[in-house]
Amino acid sequence: MIWEAFGSVVLGLALSWAAAQRLADRLPSRRAVHGAGVLGALFGALITHAALGPGHALGTLLGAVAVTAVVLSLLLRPARRLRRSAATQT
Repeated sequence: MIWEAFGSVVLGLALSWAAAQRLADRLPSRRAVHGAGVLGALFGALITHAALGPGHALGTLLGAVAVTAVVLSLLLRPARRLRRSAATQT
């Protein structure tokens, strides 16, 4: 269980780092993104480990990655769109 937790933290940090690099303009501060990634991974590992039981390390890590992706997607802000001027609207 300790190695699953450690692995999920590493995967959560990696996923949050990648999201912060690619979507920096649409995410809050890096500190919040990394914290959410780690906590999401730990929570996902806990839930998946409780559902699958011991002996399913790969499944536990996949569950941690899935929950981390969901948590990070909740942090995304909408992309800025160009507004049309009032003169062009008829």
